[in-house]
Amino acid sequence: MNQTIHWTEQSQNMHAIWGGDSRHPAPDHIQVISQSNAEQALHLMRQNIALLWRGDYHQGKQLLAAIKKRVHSKARTHTDFHKHRLQQAQHSRLFQQLLVEIQPQGQLRNGRAPNVAAALSDVFGSPNQHTLLLPLHLLLGYIGAHEWHKAGVTIPALNGQKIHVPYGVFSPVRGEYLELVAQAKLPSPCHTAWDIGTGSGVLAAILAQRGIPHITATDNSTRAIACAQANIQRLGLTEQIHIQHTSLFPSGSADLIICNPPWLPAKPSSDIETALYDPGHQMLQTFLTHAKNHLTPHGQVWLIMSDIAEHLGLRPAEALEQWINTAGLKLIHKTDIQPQHPKAHQHHQSLASARNREITSLWQLAAK
Repeated sequence: MNQTIHWTEQSQNMHAIWGGDSRHPAPDHIQVISQSNAEQALHLMRQNIALLWRGDYHQGKQLLAAIKKRVHSKARTHTDFHKHRLQQAQHSRLFQQLLVEIQPQGQLRNGRAPNVAAALSDVFGSPNQHTLLLPLHLLLGYIGAHEWHKAGVTIPALNGQKIHVPYGVFSPVRGEYLELVAQAKLPSPCHTAWDIGTGSGVLAAILAQRGIPHITATDNSTRAIACAQANIQRLGLTEQIHIQHTSLFPSGSADLIICNPPWLPAKPSSDIETALYDPGHQMLQTFLTHAKNHLTPHGQVWLIMSDIAEHLGLRPAEALEQWINTAGLKLIHKTDIQPQHPKAHQHHQSLASARNREITSLWQLAAK
């Protein structure tokens, strides 16, 4: 977030820092507006002209909602995953074209606008010290994520305690796989456990609640590390859980190594999607390849995976078992559960057929 954008407004040369998603380029052309309808705005946006909104904040939100409604109403419902993803990326780029200016300390230059310093702090680590240009739809995402962060997600597998997750960290809203981890039989003995790609720290917390005394939770994301540390401290589990900023494995060995990798082998189209998409299953295969070398003689690997990639034609049905076998691991037990999230029961959405058939599994593995 350091690229400077220049534009002309009322014969004055203006500039600000681009605060948009790093995977989308900053706009080359900016037109300042204070009123518009969705049709007029879309006409300009589709010409790659970004619109800097100077009108009332709530009217700007209404304009963005009208733009999205118009775009989505004309969008095709794709059953092909790649076409669906391409359409999502196109929409994301388009919605980046409606901008707002945020002055230092989170003050928007729009009537009736809230101060957004707290939401920006959640994303960037501190309130903005310089003037930003930010897509309005991205800002609304930050604000919504900030509210969710404050409220927290209730985790039944943690006796109803909450996990608090900021923007950019995978939220454990799909509780079915957490219940699998809470109920599965632990290896015996089980004094040490690693949670690889810990994210919010929720799996490490569940293992600690089950009585494992020494747990190391790793992640390569600084945002995830900060989130996990905050949750572990809030839950009073710092004596059992050590958070380590590293890629995949710490040094040594463990009685239990658990991992919930991204389930879909696709390229992320935004920063927040890195927890959902693993191009070519690279992280998954690297984890499986090296996990055996870090197990104690009686240790187990617990892998949490959905089969949605198979239903979408992105992974052959036999591939995961082949990768497990090639990595020198064998299956001890596999527990399946159907997802409970709302999209699993919607029949009119893109990819509904795959989502309706999805199964989430806990694979309990050991060295051959």
